[in-house]
Parts: sequence; C-alpha cells; structure tokens
Amino acid sequence: MMHVAAVAPAAIAVTWEEAKAHLRLDGEQEKAFVEGLIAAATQHVGGPDGWLGRSIGVQVLEVRLELPDDAIIRLPLPPIVEIVSVVYLDRSGVGHTVAADTFDLFDGEIERPAAGWPWLNGSQRRDALRIRYRAGYETVPPPIKAAILMMVGDMHRFRTSASDISVTPNAIPMSATVDDLLQPYRVYR
Repeated sequence: MMHVAAVAPAAIAVTWEEAKAHLRLDGEQEKAFVEGLIAAATQHVGGPDGWLGRSIGVQVLEVRLELPDDAIIRLPLPPIVEIVSVVYLDRSGVGHTVAADTFDLFDGEIERPAAGWPWLNGSQRRDALRIRYRAGYETVPPPIKAAILMMVGDMHRFRTSASDISVTPNAIPMSATVDDLLQPYRVYR
C-alpha cells in the first residue's frame, strides 16, 4: 500500500494574467476570486487527489510504502523530475537516510541497485520507506492549461448554475472538450 502527500505546493499551472485574458476581464477586482477558481480547477485535475493521476506544476511529494522486495519501485504522479531523499526505518523504528544518487531513476521508476536494496531486514511497518521527490511539468503542456482555463471559465460564468451542485475541487463538472484535452495525459491507477 502506498500513500502520497504533497510536501510543498505545486507551481502555478495557470497565472492570473492568463485567466484574466481568457475571461476577458478588465481590472483587478475579481483577482482573488479567479485565483481561487484556478486553484480549485488545478487541484481537481492534478496532484495526489487529482483526476489525471499526475502532477501538473512542479511540486515536492512524499510517498510512504512498505519496504519492497520487487526489482522496481514505480513512483506515482508523473512526470518525475528527481529524487530528493530516501529514508527507511529499521526494525527498531530508527530512520536511515540513503543518498538519493544511490538509485537510478528512469521514467518514474527506481531500479534496485546491483548491491540490492539497502533496507535488508528493515521495519515491517506499512510506511517504512519514505521517498521524497519532485514531480510535475516545468512547462505545463498547452492542452492541460487550456483545460484548466476552460474549467475556470465555466465556474466563473456559472457561479450558481444549480443549487444541488456543490462546486468543490472534487465536484467540478468537466465538459466533453475538457475531458478530450486531458484524456491523453490521464494515468489510470
């Protein structure tokens, strides 16, 4: 079992200026409101709880899992930029840091070193291995940006579209166009 959490927030995928131009707004009076819509749409599609199953803006994540025996550890929420740190717990529950450059990272996977995993006889806890890594796009792909802007536009235009629909990061309705733009980037878990 694997648990992923954001350690540092994601870089902004869509700026206020981009949203302002997309919405054809004048002035700054709606800036805070629109930035909230950007955050909600971005959280809905990206990050640990996002629909895409990937990171959008670069962020630091931490995955906690059992000490693996497998030859490969697949890190969730690609694209993976780099490993920041690796800590494992020994049988006494004491944390041991392993140099991140001990591991080879290839396409979001960590391969077992030739000498074997360094945590032989480690803890049996479900969170005995903690890997921090940077994930996300340095430059967000245009289809993802366009989808977020469309979602922001929908939420901006239809602020109270239905009394029985709650507009929360997990309940934002996506149009067919938004779905089509995002579908090639979706990671199915």
